[in-house]
Amino acid sequence: MRVIGGIILCILLSALDQTVVIPAVPAIANDLNGFGHLSWIVTAYLITSTVSTPLYGKLSDTYGRRRLLMLAIALFILASVACAMAATLEQLILFRALQGIGGGGLMSLAQAAIADVVAPRQRGRYQGYLATVWAVASIAGPLVGGWTSDHLSWRWLFWINVPLGLLAMFMCYRGLSQLQVRGGSARVDWGGALLLTVSIVAFLLAMSWGGDVYDWISPQIAGLALLALVAVAALVWQERRAGDPMLPPRLFGNRAYVLGVAASAMAALNIFLCIFALPLHFQLVRGADASESGLLVVPFLLSTVAGNFIVAGLAPRLGRMRGILTGGFIAAALGLLALVVISPSTPLALVLLAMMLAGVGLGMTMVGTLMTVQNVLERRDTGAGTGALLVLRSLGSAFGGALAGTLLTLEFRNALHACGVTQALDLGALRHGSEALAHLSPAVRDVLTGGVESGFRLIFAVGTVAALLALVIVRRMPDVALRSSVTEHAATLAME
Repeated sequence: MRVIGGIILCILLSALDQTVVIPAVPAIANDLNGFGHLSWIVTAYLITSTVSTPLYGKLSDTYGRRRLLMLAIALFILASVACAMAATLEQLILFRALQGIGGGGLMSLAQAAIADVVAPRQRGRYQGYLATVWAVASIAGPLVGGWTSDHLSWRWLFWINVPLGLLAMFMCYRGLSQLQVRGGSARVDWGGALLLTVSIVAFLLAMSWGGDVYDWISPQIAGLALLALVAVAALVWQERRAGDPMLPPRLFGNRAYVLGVAASAMAALNIFLCIFALPLHFQLVRGADASESGLLVVPFLLSTVAGNFIVAGLAPRLGRMRGILTGGFIAAALGLLALVVISPSTPLALVLLAMMLAGVGLGMTMVGTLMTVQNVLERRDTGAGTGALLVLRSLGSAFGGALAGTLLTLEFRNALHACGVTQALDLGALRHGSEALAHLSPAVRDVLTGGVESGFRLIFAVGTVAALLALVIVRRMPDVALRSSVTEHAATLAME
C-alpha cells in the first residue's frame, strides 16, 4: 500500500492533465491572444507522452522504477511551472510538449511498479483503485478546468500540479525504496527509439489532421501514413539487430502477449469511440446542452470502473483471464449493438442501460488485458512490455476517436448531398443551434437530422464489430494461469 499511494497520485496527475485543460482552451486563447493551432495545446502533450512511454519502460527495467519515476515527476513539475508562466501560445505548446515527456513516465512506470509488487492473481484489486482515480479525474477534470478558468485563471490549472507532484514524488520515493534494481548498464537503442518516435508521431498526426486540417485522401495524410509504415518496417529490422532493443523481439514471439495487446488496443478503440460519440449523441439527437450531455456520460465512465472491480473479484477466484475477457467483450458487444438500434424515441433509461452494459464490458477488458499481458512477461521485460502495451492502447484510442469523427461527418455530408444543400454546413450547425438551418425546409432538416442519427448507428456498429473481433482474438489466446507471486516466472505455455 505504500507503493500504491504514490502510484495513485501519479495516475491522478496524468489523468487530470489530459482532461482539465480542454475547457480552458478558449480562456487560454483569449489571454495569450492566439487563436491559431489551439488544438496543439492538447496534441503536443499527447504526442510526447506517447512517444516517451516505451523509453521510460525500457530504461526502468535496468535502472529501476524509482529513479526513472523521480525523473518523470520532476520534469512534469518543472514543465507545469513553465506552462503556468507561458507568455505566448507558442511557449505554452512547447512547455506542454515537455510536460508530456514527464507525463509519459507517470503512467507507464506506475503500471510497471504495480507489477513489481503485486502478484498477477491479486492485481485486479489494485487496478480497480487506479480505475476509480482515472474515472474521477475524467469526470472532475472538465468541471474543475471550466470553473478555474472562469473564476480564477487557467494558469492555476498548472500551478496545482506543483504540490500534487511534490507529494507524489515524496510518496513514491519512500514507497518504491524496497524495489530491487536489476543493475548493469543499458545500451540504449537510440536507432529504435528514433524509428519508434517517427512512426508514432506520423500516426498521431494523421489521426489528428485527417478529416479536419486535410482530407483523409489528401497527399499529406497519405504521406504521413506511408511514413508511419516505412518507420515501422525499419523499426522491425532495427530491433532484430540491436544488442539491447527498445522493443525486444522476444515479446512478439510470445503468443499470449501479442494477442493480449491486440485485444487491449481494440478495447481502447471502443472506449474512446464511445467517449467521443456519446456526448455528441445526446446533444445532436436528443437536444441536450453541453453540461447535460457531460452528466449523461457519467454513468458510462462509472460503469467502466464497475467492470474493473468485477475483474478484481473474479480473477483471484478463477485464476485465469480468458473466461473473464470473453464475458467482458460479449457484454461490450451487446451494449454497443443496443446503441445501434436505439432511436430518438427510445426511453432515456434504456439508452443509459445500454451504454452502462457496454461500459462494464469495456472496463472488464481494459484491466483484464493488462493483467493478462503482465502475467506472461518475464521480469526483465516488465517495463518494456508494459510500455509497449500502453503505446498501442494510445494508438488504438487515437484511431477510435478519429474513426468516430470521420464516420459521423461522412454520414452528415452524405445527407447534405442527398438534399442538394450547397451551403457550407457542418455538425456545429446542429450542435450550437438552429440559426444556420432556419432557412431550410422542415423536410430537409429532417433528412439532415436523419443523417446524423445514421452516423451514430454506424459508429456503434463499427464498435460492435471491433468488440466481436476482440472476442475472437481472446478465444485464440492461451488461457495461462495467473501467477500467485511476483517472483514466479511467467508460464512457458504463453510461448507456445
